[in-house]
Amino acid sequence: MPRRSLRRINQSLDYSKHLYLVKEMEFPCDLALYFENPQAPLEVEIGSGKGHFLHDASAANPEHNFIGIEVAHNYAAFCAARLIGDNIRNACVFSGDALPVFHQGFSPESLYAVHVYFPDPWWKKKHRKRRVMQMELVRCVESLLCCGGKLHFWTDVEEYFQTALEMMSAESILKGPFVPEVDENAWRTHFEKRTIQEGRPVFRSYFVKE
Repeated sequence: MPRRSLRRINQSLDYSKHLYLVKEMEFPCDLALYFENPQAPLEVEIGSGKGHFLHDASAANPEHNFIGIEVAHNYAAFCAARLIGDNIRNACVFSGDALPVFHQGFSPESLYAVHVYFPDPWWKKKHRKRRVMQMELVRCVESLLCCGGKLHFWTDVEEYFQTALEMMSAESILKGPFVPEVDENAWRTHFEKRTIQEGRPVFRSYFVKE
């Protein structure tokens, strides 16, 4: 499903505490640079889109820290603007590719959860190696999750969902898939809202590190 254009963001906002460029960052990440309480449980979302989940989850869970990683800079800035607008201080956005961050950015067993919601399905077979849900990322997640930590994966593409679950079953040490309990009248992302409104199914799963 293609992305729609964004509303114009306020260029006068101070993004210095909410938006960071991956290409300019030093690894491993010093969480004290991003959060007032760097010791709080850390959750990371890959592909934050318009930032609905990042905004709502961080507002509802002030005792946790949240990082959204978004490859499209205009969307990353849009996400950051939402956080700034509501003075949310326990979340920020990294603008750039998620893989370098997962390879070098975090300490082992330092993540409470990783969220992957409605990633680009890369429909053509020759492009599917670009999909987020590949073992290269999963191996990083396996190392970075704390005991009991979760990897959440939701999509509206059944083929992608089944392919990812088969891969996880064959190769990952994470336990699952488990089916999350959800409120069908609520939604976590803009993509999920559109999918539900159009009457199409959402495929949801999560995996746990034991």
